[in-house]
Amino acid sequence: MRYPAPKLPEWLDRMVPFDRSIVPIGDHRVHVMEHGDPKGRPVVLLHGNPTWGFLYRKVAQALSREGLRLVIPDLVGLGYSSKPAASFHAIDAHAEVMRGLFDALGLEDLVFVGQDWGGPIGLRALADTPTRVSGLVVLNTVIGPPKPGFRPTAFHRFAALPVVPELVFRGLGFPQRFGLSRVQGDPASISGVVADAYVEPLRKLRDNAAPLALARMVPDGPGHRSMPALERCAELIRGFAGPSAIVWGDRDPILGSVRSHVERSLPQATVTRTDAGHFLQEEVPEAIAHAIRDVATRIGKRPSRIPPRSP
Repeated sequence: MRYPAPKLPEWLDRMVPFDRSIVPIGDHRVHVMEHGDPKGRPVVLLHGNPTWGFLYRKVAQALSREGLRLVIPDLVGLGYSSKPAASFHAIDAHAEVMRGLFDALGLEDLVFVGQDWGGPIGLRALADTPTRVSGLVVLNTVIGPPKPGFRPTAFHRFAALPVVPELVFRGLGFPQRFGLSRVQGDPASISGVVADAYVEPLRKLRDNAAPLALARMVPDGPGHRSMPALERCAELIRGFAGPSAIVWGDRDPILGSVRSHVERSLPQATVTRTDAGHFLQEEVPEAIAHAIRDVATRIGKRPSRIPPRSP
């Protein structure tokens, strides 16, 4: 069952000329954009914090004629999906919603594309049904627990503090109002009407609990509540032998330095390094589209599962 998507402001509607709908999953409503061939191989493109499916619009347009079914959901709490309380936000909770969405849309033999929190949330959703995924494209994200000695960034250490982050994140709309351009290779890549598009879904105070809650999902030690879910992501990765690709923004101050760790975890992947920042979809959409196209083409040439490697 699907419902009509909420009406967008005219200026924003012109920027996402895709099929849009609301898919109910349990108590939540997931906003989904789709583009391309409805009968083509599914490609799920999942964003992270604090963006929404708008982030993939350039990638989707670059893949318009590839015969792929592009499925671009908004994470619950972000974009035009439902906005639950801060207590909802955990990897497993998000993954359960995404797993329900994959079931509802009949997504099988898919290519998964993940960036920021979209990476581990999508991988955790797929970990219980690993035969569903046939190809992977990894974009400035994590695909398992942090490496030993990991220390959260200043951004995430700030988010973990009491009281003050509530005022800054919720009261001032950080980071979507004034932080996104600062993590880009080219700050102008998120400016003007593009910057406005990231603010629009979270402009009401009651709707913007997710950015802080998602920031607090980042582990600060081995006992953090996100660690078991990240371990499950790593299990999926260790057993995956299908076509895969890494496209990385090396000028990302949040996850740029994680690339080598991701490469070691996914040694069969092709790697494309760029001068982009954290939201690399805004800066290098053609490189990402090329990686998706390549992975989709290579599916079927070898098995997608192998026995898990030792951790």
